Amino acid sequence: MIKSASSSASYSAENMIPFIDLAAQQKRIRPDVDKAIQAVLDHGMYIMGPEVQTLEDQLAAFTGAKHAVSTSSGTDALILCLMALGLKPGDGVIVPSFSFAASAEVMPCLGAIPIFAEVNPHSFTLDPARLNDALATANTAGINVVGIIPVGLFGQPSDMTAINQFADQHHLWVLDDAAQSLGAKREGQQVGQMAKATATSFFPAKPLGCYGDGGALFTDDDGLAEIAKSARVHGMGKNRYDYERIGMTARMDTMQAAVLLEKLKLFPEELQRRQAKADRYNSALKDIVSPQHLAHDATSSWAQYCFLLPAGVDRDMVQEQLKSVGIPSVVYYKMGIHEHAPYARYPVAQGGLPVTADLCQRILSLPFHAWIDDDTQDYITDHFIRIMRDLDQA
Repeated sequence: MIKSASSSASYSAENMIPFIDLAAQQKRIRPDVDKAIQAVLDHGMYIMGPEVQTLEDQLAAFTGAKHAVSTSSGTDALILCLMALGLKPGDGVIVPSFSFAASAEVMPCLGAIPIFAEVNPHSFTLDPARLNDALATANTAGINVVGIIPVGLFGQPSDMTAINQFADQHHLWVLDDAAQSLGAKREGQQVGQMAKATATSFFPAKPLGCYGDGGALFTDDDGLAEIAKSARVHGMGKNRYDYERIGMTARMDTMQAAVLLEKLKLFPEELQRRQAKADRYNSALKDIVSPQHLAHDATSSWAQYCFLLPAGVDRDMVQEQLKSVGIPSVVYYKMGIHEHAPYARYPVAQGGLPVTADLCQRILSLPFHAWIDDDTQDYITDHFIRIMRDLDQA
């Protein structure tokens, strides 16, 4: 086993550093979480209990959105938004291919068509300059494009001003997939305010995560919020068994709302800590790799710390050597969504997606969370730099 000079901990392939350490945060808030869960057990309103409304009120206040509608997952939040936006079978929606599958899978679930678009090589988010290529592909195929779903990737919001301008010019709506970027800002606006609708996820590993599945949507549109609230409970109207539309089951459990209320108290501090940890990585690794570029007018919630290895580096070998000294690493993402079998038949922007292909070959992520200590970060960066230099000299 190898011991860091600056840490008493020893790590190896059998004793790995946690990639995301949820236990470290839980230690800080466990007594309050226990009380919150006990309160739910005491009142017994496990579905749509009072904590759910309190959470929605606090999330709306945090983001500045008029409406926050809690949901059972981030994917369900996207689907409810699309239902409320009136997406119809056969409609097209532009979405980046360099993303998690949920960003695209929600369209086929509703009978619609994802149009895969290119991302920016520095920010890794949807490239506004390439949107017209995706639209041209759809037009050639006779697909009626109705909207755009940008993705706030790894914590950084997309260039929403440029995307919204393009959408306005072509009479499209914009749904911000903020599953990874809640808590971030761009041009002074909080995520949740940047599009007609925004969806986020509270999956446990997210910057603001619950202890199960959960999500939320944000909007200033009264009608959209009303439809989403109805659709998440089977399309229910004002009376319990009065159905106004086709719906689904997409409610957040009261237990998860109770957990999130406690975690939301800590969230502003966690965002500051995440930025500080990202800054430490950037400072140590800037001459070795190409970190995700943070726009001058943006902040990030740093859902992951991702960077590009130099071209030609054997990523598998880097990961194997990191593992040998107890450092896990993850590739987000090995393939564009359009390359996976279920999506291979859907359109791709004209000119192809060469940036997406390059990112998939070179991207890597190191252990990262708000509570990772300096000694552990130093251990990671020291060994990573040594591995990279050894490979360079080989």
